[in-house]
Amino acid sequence: MTTGTADHQDALDELRAALGDRFSTGDSIRDLHGRDQAYAVPHLPDAVVFPRSTEEVSEIMRICSRHRCPVVPFGIGSSLEGHVVPLQGGVSIDLSQMNAIIAINERDLDAVVQPGVTRTQLNAELRATGLMFTVDPGADATLGGMAATRASGTNAVRYGTMRENVMALTVVLPDGRVVRTGSRARKSSAGYDLTRLFVGSEGTLGVITELTVRLFGTPERIMAATCAFDSVEAAVDTVILAIQSGLPMARIELLDEMQMRGMNIYNPDLELPEKPHLFLEFHGTEAGVAEQVESFEAIAGEFGASRFRTATRTEDRTRLWEARHNAYYAAKALAPGCAAVLTDCCVPISALAECIARTKELIAASGLTAPLVGHVGDGNFHLSILIDQDDPDQLSRAKALAGQVNMVSLELGGTVTGEHGVGSGKIAYMRAEHGEGFDLMAQIKRSIDPLNIMNPGKIVEI
Repeated sequence: MTTGTADHQDALDELRAALGDRFSTGDSIRDLHGRDQAYAVPHLPDAVVFPRSTEEVSEIMRICSRHRCPVVPFGIGSSLEGHVVPLQGGVSIDLSQMNAIIAINERDLDAVVQPGVTRTQLNAELRATGLMFTVDPGADATLGGMAATRASGTNAVRYGTMRENVMALTVVLPDGRVVRTGSRARKSSAGYDLTRLFVGSEGTLGVITELTVRLFGTPERIMAATCAFDSVEAAVDTVILAIQSGLPMARIELLDEMQMRGMNIYNPDLELPEKPHLFLEFHGTEAGVAEQVESFEAIAGEFGASRFRTATRTEDRTRLWEARHNAYYAAKALAPGCAAVLTDCCVPISALAECIARTKELIAASGLTAPLVGHVGDGNFHLSILIDQDDPDQLSRAKALAGQVNMVSLELGGTVTGEHGVGSGKIAYMRAEHGEGFDLMAQIKRSIDPLNIMNPGKIVEI
């Protein structure tokens, strides 16, 4: 574990004076903010601060800018590509105490929240209104972190990602200026789309301190289902035909046979065959859901699906999706004590079957175990490449495998990350994906953050 490379003591002294007991240099606090869920070398921040308002974040940024002290915004630490790891030390801004739900506008289907609000916190508050916030990356992430990483999840095929569901932002820039982007209006033609610039910027351009997010009505009927296939290709072909047929499914998740083996180990009550599976969810009216399920079952039958099971009770659906959200831990159950190198990619859905087939060939050639799960309704899948963390050869092979999968996705017209984001883990592939656009990103970074204090070493290097 490493610490910062520069002396930031003057900035730390000013921050301590400004924030009092909400400034910490304690070892345990710094250690918590020096890592995320990724397999990466931790780096300790020099200090952690806990602001409670946009005004306090602005003052923190003015101090850090004055002393050229690096800053890394921190939500809950659930990111997967080293996003929150402070590579150059400096200050970690923990936004967990900015967790107020400012307004719920039921008639307009939106909510205004601070960045430390988690998705489950917001949905608990919405329960009595008949509304829901739909972006569900699995982890109980903060909405600020989800916006910063352009989070997605199991519902994206129907309801979209954070890109589609963030309407407006308040952002503190590196020099302390406060800007407000977007509005509560459903559309606008007024100038550059600054909201989308900051959604997915991973803390490299500013600190998000307030969000307006889109809400949806809770469906009258929700039904979950699972079905097994003899091959991944058959499962993917089923999804493609279902989407081409216009079925408005809310969730379509693929789990390969290796992942299902881990699922049964980690969830012994699941009792599903160790074959490729689709986990599904249908939303709508009573009649509409029944029609969707009937149509999908017929399509799946054309591709040899078996053991088609449905679940309508809330507790049964919850158990199924909890199992899916714990897929990472289920994968690790295949090799207790292992570490996991995580990667994801996303391709046009017509190329998904080929991308997965080539990925499985690469996995076999690597000699490693790498269970696969995917949000196949939008062409996105993930690998958990299992390694002995004390074996440098396995780590090297895992990183090589992840890189090969990234390049296959680009060859097929896709992206090196559909969901995890860039962080420091995928920065090496940005030029291959974006070409001259990568230089434009660097220009934008320089213009907003000329001192390069905002989460340096992520997305672009300047």
